[in-house]
Amino acid sequence: MKIVIVGDGKVGSALAEQLSKENHDIVVIDSNKMVLQEAQQALDVNVVHGNGASLKIQQLANVGSSDLLIAATSADEINILCCIVARKLGCRRTIARIRNPEYASQMHLLKDELGLNLMINPERATASEIFRLLQFPSFLKRDSFAKGRVEIVELILQLDSPLAGILLSGLYRAVKVKVLVCAVERGSEVFIPDGNFRLQAGDKLSVTASSGDLARLIRNLAIPQRKVRDVMIVGGSRIAFYLAEDLIATGVNVKLLEIDEQRCNQLADMLPKATIIHADGSDRHVLDTEGLAQTDAVVTLTDIDEENLIISMYANFLGVFKVITKINRTEFTEVLKDKGIDCVVSPKDLCCNDIVRYVRAMENRKGEAALTLTRIVDDRVEALEFRANKQLPQLGKPLAQLSLKPGTLLACITRGNRIIIPTGSDTIEKEDTVIVVADADRLINDLSEIFTEEA
Repeated sequence: MKIVIVGDGKVGSALAEQLSKENHDIVVIDSNKMVLQEAQQALDVNVVHGNGASLKIQQLANVGSSDLLIAATSADEINILCCIVARKLGCRRTIARIRNPEYASQMHLLKDELGLNLMINPERATASEIFRLLQFPSFLKRDSFAKGRVEIVELILQLDSPLAGILLSGLYRAVKVKVLVCAVERGSEVFIPDGNFRLQAGDKLSVTASSGDLARLIRNLAIPQRKVRDVMIVGGSRIAFYLAEDLIATGVNVKLLEIDEQRCNQLADMLPKATIIHADGSDRHVLDTEGLAQTDAVVTLTDIDEENLIISMYANFLGVFKVITKINRTEFTEVLKDKGIDCVVSPKDLCCNDIVRYVRAMENRKGEAALTLTRIVDDRVEALEFRANKQLPQLGKPLAQLSLKPGTLLACITRGNRIIIPTGSDTIEKEDTVIVVADADRLINDLSEIFTEEA
């Protein structure tokens, strides 16, 4: 497909990299010549220098004959205008990044009038991700499927875990909960395991389970449990506002540290039930004085990755039960694994995942297009959710009679209100939703692609 990306910042460059890998024809528009030169040298993309909201510039980029325009500049208003101009020129579909909370609600009312097919709010998505992690602080990551009824959670196998040393074929006997280990990270290696795979202490597991079984899973694995009642947020960004709102609504005490006095006053007006502190959250004395060591969880949300990392490392040093770190530059995350930085969130990655899923669905409108796409295990594995339609040749056949391609796993089937962790006797039926786990470089667009030809 021909895709035009307006804005070559964090989100725009990440999208250009991922979508060009998937063999799309990419054009990047930006007003900064330097970043365009870097993009052209590093990626197989075309570039156009100028204002992406300008009719002349969009015509120069052939937006009118494009399949999709993605407006990802730093200004909501420019993104909206880009999409309006693109639709007038004849672009099939448009996506806009809308970050301002004041715009978010009214955009849904005006979506059709403005010609927007999808609106992305990275800050809102990040806040939701952090909130879900704080609900089950023992997990390093949580991803939802089947409208929230199925989850893939990430956890580390401790030395005293009952799972250490067992074969996956004996998993149910050990945990007494129907779950499926869909990926294992061991050192620098990643496995999509079968029943003969033996777990080891220190493994990082991605586990598929129904949402209702998560508490039982934690209990049966003897994972330390602790309800988060007090949260310290460092940095008063939009993410911090959204997160504080969600936490306060569930009765959690929120203390928010922000260095900018004007922003503190704004947050105090918007969040009357939170404790807003005008202070430098990267100052050790401030953190000690405000009770970092006594809080249940700390979330670092400043605009500087280095500050977030240092604060998180200090919180881990003090023994804070749950530490969540926001990082924009995710290319260095593997360096952080042994530095006390286990739970990382990236607004850029969450935004890109949503857009890549949408693009793959556009490519495959007649097949079993992906409903959800999430990258796990440091982006080396993808978990995709598909709806099986009547054209799928494998419908009704027991899974034991089907053969999956190497590096793929069928993790879960949802049939109505029923959650099925699949065994060989289970089948895929019409309108089931199916969660598939595969190596990220496979680029699966259709459910039928996971089966070998003889299946």
